[in-house]
Amino acid sequence: MDDTGAPDRTVTAGHLLTTAEHAFLRAEFGLARPLLRRFQSEFGTTEDEDATLRYTVLRSALAARAGNWQEAARRLPDSDDLGWAETGIVHALAVSALRRLSEEGRHTEAGTAALAIVLWAHLLDEEDPGDFRGLVTERRGTPVPDELWEDARHQLLGRVTDLLHALDVRAGRDALTAWETAWEAEQLDPLVVPSEAGPDDLIPLSGAAWALIDQGRHAALLDAYAARHPDPGSWTAESPDHLPCAGPVSRALSARAQDRVGAGEWGEALADFSRARRLGRTLDAADRAAVLRAGRNVGRGRNGHGYSSVDRIHGLELAHTLLPQDGSLALDLAAELVRQGRKVLHRDPEESWIRFTRALAVSPDAPGAQSGLDELLRADLDRALAGARPAERIHAHAVEDLLRRDPDCGPARKWLKEHYAAQAVAAASDGQPSTARTPTAETKRAALEHRVDVLSTALTGAGALDSLLAREMLDDELLRLAEHLEATASPSDVIELFLRGRMRTGVSARFDRTVETAYLRRAQAREKEGDVGGARRDRACAERIGAGLPAQGLLFGPPPGGAPGRKGRRDDNSGQGSLF
Repeated sequence: MDDTGAPDRTVTAGHLLTTAEHAFLRAEFGLARPLLRRFQSEFGTTEDEDATLRYTVLRSALAARAGNWQEAARRLPDSDDLGWAETGIVHALAVSALRRLSEEGRHTEAGTAALAIVLWAHLLDEEDPGDFRGLVTERRGTPVPDELWEDARHQLLGRVTDLLHALDVRAGRDALTAWETAWEAEQLDPLVVPSEAGPDDLIPLSGAAWALIDQGRHAALLDAYAARHPDPGSWTAESPDHLPCAGPVSRALSARAQDRVGAGEWGEALADFSRARRLGRTLDAADRAAVLRAGRNVGRGRNGHGYSSVDRIHGLELAHTLLPQDGSLALDLAAELVRQGRKVLHRDPEESWIRFTRALAVSPDAPGAQSGLDELLRADLDRALAGARPAERIHAHAVEDLLRRDPDCGPARKWLKEHYAAQAVAAASDGQPSTARTPTAETKRAALEHRVDVLSTALTGAGALDSLLAREMLDDELLRLAEHLEATASPSDVIELFLRGRMRTGVSARFDRTVETAYLRRAQAREKEGDVGGARRDRACAERIGAGLPAQGLLFGPPPGGAPGRKGRRDDNSGQGSLF
């Protein structure tokens, strides 16, 4: 050793490092430093990675010895590389870091805490990558029995944990930024990088969250997370604020929900499962069983006491959303909605309507839901016909549906007649007869037929003035429909429209010509098919229509009310339908 500094002596990098390490361990720091300087000047660019790592750790230890903990943290290599360093140097540095943290007022030195965590996690690793047990054996002078080694190892782990916990409490750090959490995480998977330790945390939030999950500390994780994000309704995996911790937080929520199911806290459990789902969790078999159990009991206190309809409906909605394919939950929810809708049927019709409607959406065959809605609609119709302000729930299609279920409902029929008559008159007065309640239809034919039906209904319930307007509008629509059928359908479709008797011959020459042409076309078709009798009858009808006579009258003899060549009037009794 006396000759290592001589300028004329050739030495190796390993020899210099070994000599410097021994000098450090003997506390001969005045010798260790010049040896490292010579190593740096002669071998600083060496390709020997192991030598470089040994040099780096020794420089870190010397910096810590001099009180430069920031430099010590910056120089410390990754935890995976510590196995190449001298174990005694690593241990000395680890002890110094703990002593530093134990000093009064040193509880804010994140870099020093990161050093202690990385070094002690390496030394106390179960796989003993740095042979710390061998160092202890060497210093004891005798092997360490397995039982004694495990006991001592656990005691050391506990002492480090206790110190870091005390520092966390003193600084007011939550579980996500606690040094204790980083310490526990480092033992499972190296995450701490001393040179990157900041004032707020030692590891990323996601790493801390997973570490808490691995420790079974889901309650601590949720408490810390809720303090940072007080609005659970915003917890979604799509949010950039929640994406980093979505996985561990959703698992913690699921674990807490399981605990709450066991404690009979049904609503709270379902809320937790719902939040976990929004954070991206896929419910497993245990989760689904817990949701089903909570859904069956939510809103019901123990032993059947403490029933709450609001809690039950809300809880069943959550359970149904979580398990939409479960038919029993859908039936329970629909039944509860109908039950509560019945309770407020007369006191709060609007709320009752909402509950019946939701019940049908959940279960289309929900018993009592449709009858409840019909009862509300009948009451609304009665009030509207009595002159009260029409309820917003009254819609023509709903009244039509009611009539299909209850054809004898007089208020529904009367309301529809007044409704259609009013719309027909309003459309006519606006100069837009073709827009008289035109619904969305898949085809033009369906739209035209619907308008004809609407105006026919309006005509039966209209007064004298309204009747005249509705009649004119109906005739116009019948002509449009007939011409559309002539262009797009079969002659029989035009004839069938005519035979319904909604327009008599002689009212519209265009309508008559369209029907006449249809009879002639069908006659030709029947001749080709060999139906001579049918063709003869069709031609006879065409001739009578062409002469202004009703095709449905007696085929032989003069039509009632005048000669064959006379045009009919609106008040003629055409006898349409008497033959076919």
